[in-house]
Amino acid sequence: MNDRENRKFQMFLRVQDFGIIHADDFAAGSLARLLFGNLSDIIAEIEGHAASEASGVGLARQGTTTRGQAIDAVREDLEAINRSALTMNDVVPGIEDKFRLPRNRGVQHLLSAARAFLIDATPLKDEFIKRELPANFLEDLQADIDALEAAISRQASGVGSHVAAGAAIDDAIDRGAETVRNLDAMVRNKYANNPAVLAEWTSASHTERNPRHKKSTKESGGSVEGSSGSTDQTAKQ
Repeated sequence: MNDRENRKFQMFLRVQDFGIIHADDFAAGSLARLLFGNLSDIIAEIEGHAASEASGVGLARQGTTTRGQAIDAVREDLEAINRSALTMNDVVPGIEDKFRLPRNRGVQHLLSAARAFLIDATPLKDEFIKRELPANFLEDLQADIDALEAAISRQASGVGSHVAAGAAIDDAIDRGAETVRNLDAMVRNKYANNPAVLAEWTSASHTERNPRHKKSTKESGGSVEGSSGSTDQTAKQ
């Protein structure tokens, strides 16, 4: 949740507490009781979406990290195959044209090149192994391709979960705010002659504003310095 949403949510919690404390003042089955119950449901809903949002952010970050690692691994595989292929022209003429490294550094171009390398290197596996590539270099390449695809999917899933949860939180916050607005009229009618409880309600249903940053001494110091300067001039006179 962002700061605005969190401030609204904290207000919902205070209103919920107010409803619990004063529950006996409202008749069972009354609209006010129903609205306080609805607000509690909305609070639980927001908490669930907030957990999903945080999980999505974590999953996206994890996907970003593992994606970077997987890209490096695939690129290293291709460089080794390319380096070896350049020494095989006497065995397979024109082979250097088949195992060119992708110029475009986009991840999809890298994956396309990796799949092509895998296909083209398979019939030449023994020649590559003669040049000291590991016996399982093709299996390693396939595993690194799979890892990169999984990381991309994990990152996209995390971003999608985060966005969906954020939208759900926005909707729940709006419904909660509307519920509190409806309760406000009922509570003020109920406690019209009870200023102490009304003050309690006003405090509970108030949404804090964004904290304002004070100007630094440097920003507001011009007038101080000017005052000091005129004082010095007076002293000199």
